Amino acid sequence: MEKLIITAAICGAEVTKENNPNIPYTVEEIGREAESAYKAGASIIHLHVREDDGTPTQDKERFRVCIEEIKKRCPDVIIQPSTGGAVGMSDEERLQPVELFPEMATLDCGTLNFGGDEIFVNTENTIKNFGKVMIEKGVKPEIEVFDKGMIDYAIRFAKEGYILEPMHFDFVLGVQMAATARDLAFMVDSIPAGSTWTVAGVGRYEMPMAAMGIAMGGHVRVGFEDNVYLSKGVLAKSNGELVEKVVRIAKELGREIATPDEARKILGLKKR
Repeated sequence: MEKLIITAAICGAEVTKENNPNIPYTVEEIGREAESAYKAGASIIHLHVREDDGTPTQDKERFRVCIEEIKKRCPDVIIQPSTGGAVGMSDEERLQPVELFPEMATLDCGTLNFGGDEIFVNTENTIKNFGKVMIEKGVKPEIEVFDKGMIDYAIRFAKEGYILEPMHFDFVLGVQMAATARDLAFMVDSIPAGSTWTVAGVGRYEMPMAAMGIAMGGHVRVGFEDNVYLSKGVLAKSNGELVEKVVRIAKELGREIATPDEARKILGLKKR
């Protein structure tokens, strides 16, 4: 098996310090959490940013200063801004970080129910436009999929020229689609040959999905965005603790951990 790429989703847009006091808001806190994950073995930092009071924002300048802080601490890490933002943001707001020409950015390939009355909207035109902008700026999309239909959308839009192949998928399980071995295998079997994939289990599914992904030869995402606990009832002190747990599982299963440059080679990225 190729080496394991670990992505750390260090803060997200929904969790708060009320959920875990170690959730980062400020530029310094975001830099600290990125560094903790990187030192533990993460090659990719999946990045949302916040205002100092914790309000999620897609402001380009806030992303710029956070990226600079992360790069100061972790010069070779891959930074993957989110274009998902938060529920209710406009497409124009969400696309702002792509203007900074990151190596990667996320591309959500469908609308989903996020819980309660919250609906995360991604129309066909949104997906096509985001894909087109990323091609123009040389940004590799990580295709975020929450159910099988979103894979089908990605395949269709790739055929239409809105997404370049080979594609890299992130299966986010435990939100709209169940997080089981059956479901993960179904998703993996549904993507085009030559694609790469990562799995992110939400909440209590984070580590079980990570273990399955490692064993199946895929890659893994963990972090405060998806889960704030190290184990049942025990809050994680940092994103680094969550990454360390994945590294321990990987070593037990015989997977070596990819460095950022090794991750670039696997994903076909060029360092910027």
